[in-house]
Amino acid sequence: MSFSSPVEENTLKVQMDSQCYPDGCQVVPVWKLVAMWPSEKEEEETIILISDDDDDDDEVQCPDDDGEGESTQGSSVLLVEPQETSPLEESKSEEMVDEEGDLVVTYCKQADVMPHARHDCTVHPFQRTESDTSSPLGANADICDECYCYICDKLAAKCQLWTTPSLCHCNAHNKSNFWKAQRNSALAGILATFNLELLELDTELRHGGDLLEKFIKDLSLAYNKYLTGERMCPPGHECFCKPKLPPGQCSVCSSQNLEVVYRYSDVFDLVTRFLNQAEQQSPKAAAVMLLGAAKQIALHKDPALLRNCQNLGHTASLRIAVPFLFHRITSRLQRMLVLCDFPKILYEKFVDFYHSISLPCHCFAFANSLNVLHWDHVLLTTVLKGQNITGQRRQKGRKMYLWEALPVVEARVEKLLEKKKYKEVVRYLRAVKCSENGRLRDLRDLIPFYLCKTGNFLDAAHSLLIPVNSLACCSACRITPCQFKIYLKIFRTGCVPSGNEMLETGPWLSAGSPLRNTVLIKQALKLLYSSETLYRNAKCWSSFIMILGSSNLLEKRGNLLPLSLKEPPLSFQENVLAASANFLKDLKSGVNVSLPSAIFTGELHHEASFILAVQAVQQMLCCDLPHLNSFIELVLAFGKNFWPLRLLLDQLSYEEHILCGTANLLLRDLSREKAMMLRVWENLGPQYVGEFLCLFLTSRHKRMQSVGLLSLNVVIENLHLCPWAKQLCTFFHESGLRQLPFGTTVYHEVSKFVSAFEKL
Repeated sequence: MSFSSPVEENTLKVQMDSQCYPDGCQVVPVWKLVAMWPSEKEEEETIILISDDDDDDDEVQCPDDDGEGESTQGSSVLLVEPQETSPLEESKSEEMVDEEGDLVVTYCKQADVMPHARHDCTVHPFQRTESDTSSPLGANADICDECYCYICDKLAAKCQLWTTPSLCHCNAHNKSNFWKAQRNSALAGILATFNLELLELDTELRHGGDLLEKFIKDLSLAYNKYLTGERMCPPGHECFCKPKLPPGQCSVCSSQNLEVVYRYSDVFDLVTRFLNQAEQQSPKAAAVMLLGAAKQIALHKDPALLRNCQNLGHTASLRIAVPFLFHRITSRLQRMLVLCDFPKILYEKFVDFYHSISLPCHCFAFANSLNVLHWDHVLLTTVLKGQNITGQRRQKGRKMYLWEALPVVEARVEKLLEKKKYKEVVRYLRAVKCSENGRLRDLRDLIPFYLCKTGNFLDAAHSLLIPVNSLACCSACRITPCQFKIYLKIFRTGCVPSGNEMLETGPWLSAGSPLRNTVLIKQALKLLYSSETLYRNAKCWSSFIMILGSSNLLEKRGNLLPLSLKEPPLSFQENVLAASANFLKDLKSGVNVSLPSAIFTGELHHEASFILAVQAVQQMLCCDLPHLNSFIELVLAFGKNFWPLRLLLDQLSYEEHILCGTANLLLRDLSREKAMMLRVWENLGPQYVGEFLCLFLTSRHKRMQSVGLLSLNVVIENLHLCPWAKQLCTFFHESGLRQLPFGTTVYHEVSKFVSAFEKL
C-alpha cells in the first residue's frame, strides 16, 4: 500500500495469511480483515475480525485442548480470542450480529486519529479539483490536529501558504498532476529546475543542489552590488576652481564629474571559487553545480552596455569574464559527459537543462557545446567497431560527420585508454574531426604507439611515415629523439611499456613478435631520412647503433642487452660496405628497395648490421657534420665492439677535413663531459678503457691521437676516482702500446703514465 505522505491514518489492513498447525494440518488461506487500533499500553488486546464469504466449503482444522483438530466446516466466522481477558473487559464487550449472520463483532473501540494528509482526513470533508489555487474550496481549509500539508509535508497548522491566494496548499491532493508537480518542486528544491523526478534524487544530487542554492544567494548579493557600480572621478581630471587644486582633491569638481564604473571582478571571483568547489565534488553534484552556475551567469547584464565601452580588465568586464567562465564550465561538462557513467536519462536531462538556458549574445558560441554524442550513438559505435573508417554517414539524405570538440576528443581517448581499448582509440582518432587541428594532430601522432600496444608493429612502423589525411604531414616529422629510441626498442624486442605513456624507464611487457632485422633497419633509416631534425641528432644515430648491437631480449628492468661481436673477415666487410652503399643511395631517393637477404639474415647478420650503420653514419658526417652537436654518444653506442668504430674512423680518413672535424667534435665533448666519461669507464671496466685509449692513440692521424691523449689525461687527473687505473699498465704492456716510435708524444705520455704506477 502506498501513502501520499510520510504519515497517514492507519485504520484497517487486509492481509492474506496461511497458518500451519501441528500434525501436518494446514489452514487454507483466508482473507482477514484486521482492525488495528493503536493503544497507549502494549498489553491492550487487539480484536481480529474475519470475514470468509468465499470459502464456505473449505474445512479448517483448529486444534482443541487435547491437541486434536476440530472441524469448523460451514462456519463463516473464526473468532480469535485474546490470551487473557479480565472480567471487567468482558463485561464491556457487547455482541453485535448482522442480519445475515455472516459477521460477529465482539468488541469495539474508538480509533485514535493518526497523522494524515489533509485530503485523507476523516473529520473534515475534502473537495477535489485539478488545479484550483485562487481560494480554499468548501471546507478544505478546515483541519484537525493531525492534518498535514500535501505540498510542504509538515503540519497544516504550520503551513504559511495554506490559504494564501494563488497558492492555496489546502486544496492540494494526490490525484492531481498539477499538485503532484507542486509537491515534487517543493521537495526537490532547486533540483526541480532540472526536471528530475523524486525517485531520481540521490545523496549526490541533493548535496549539489544544497551547495547551488547557497551559491545563488551569495551570487545575488554580489551581482546586486555590481549593478550599483562605483562612482569615480575620470582619470586626468583637471580642476578649474579657484583656487586651483591638484587632480582628485577638489570636492566640487569631483562631485560634478563622477563617472559610474561597473567592475565584475567580485562576481567573477565568487563564481571561480564555486567552480573550484564543484570540481572537488562527486560527478553528479559537480554537474548540477556547473549547470546551475551557467544558468545564473547567463542572466547577468552589463549596465554599461548602452554607454561607452569601459576599458576594464578581463575579470572586471562582464562581456569578457562571462565567456571565459562559460568556456571553463562547458569544457568541464563535456569531459564529464564522456568520462562519467551517468544514467542515460540523467545524461539527457543535464543536456536539456543546458539547452534551456537563454544565452546572451556574447555567449552564442557556446550554444551547441553540450551536443556530445552518447557512447551508444550509431555513428560513434560504428567507428569504434571498425565498421566506418571515414567517420561519415548519410541520414535522410544528409551527410553526418564525426565532429567533436577537443575536450570531448581528449576525454574519449582517455576513457578508451583507461579500458585498454587501443584498437578503438586508433579507429576513433583516424575518423574524428575537430576544429583545433593542432592538438588533434598531437593526439594522432600517438597512433603508432597504440598500434604497438596491440602487437601490430609493422602497421605501427608504416603509420609513422604515412599521414592520417592528405592535409597533414606524417608523424615522423614530429617525433622526438627519445620517442625514436623507444620505437626502435619496441620493434627490436616486441615489448612495450606497461602503461599508456611512451616511457623508456619502468616495466615493459611482451606484446608480440619483433620485426625482422631487415625490416627494422629499413624502417629506422626511413625515419631518419624523413626528418631533418632526427637525421642531424646524435642521439638518434646512437640509438640506431645501440639497437643494432643489442639482443632482442630485455633485462628484468627493461634495459637492452648489448652484444659483444667478433670482427668478421675483411672480405665480408668489403662486401657489406658495397651492398650498403647501393642500398642507402636507393633508399634516400625513395626507391622501394630491400636489403640482400643472404647477407642480413645469415649467420653474421648482426655484424652486417653494424657495418651498414657505419656506412650510414659516414654519409651523414660527410653531409651534416657542422649540424652535429655531439659525437661521443655515437662512440659509446658501439659498446665493447671497437672493430666497427675503427672501421668508421678508417672510412672517415679518406676525407681529411671530415676526420679533423670529427676529432675536434670529440675533443670538445671530452672536455665538457669528463665526469660522464669517468662514470662510463667505471661501469665498463679497465679493459674497455684500455681498448678505447689504444684505438685513438694508435691512429695514424695526429688529430685522432689527441683524442687519446686527452682521455689519458682525464684518467691521470682523476686517479682518486679511478681505482682500476693501475690495471691499464698491464693492458698497455700486453697490447704493445709501449712499442710505439720513440720520442713521439704518445710514447712519452704512455711511458709517464706507466712509470708512475711502477714506482708505487
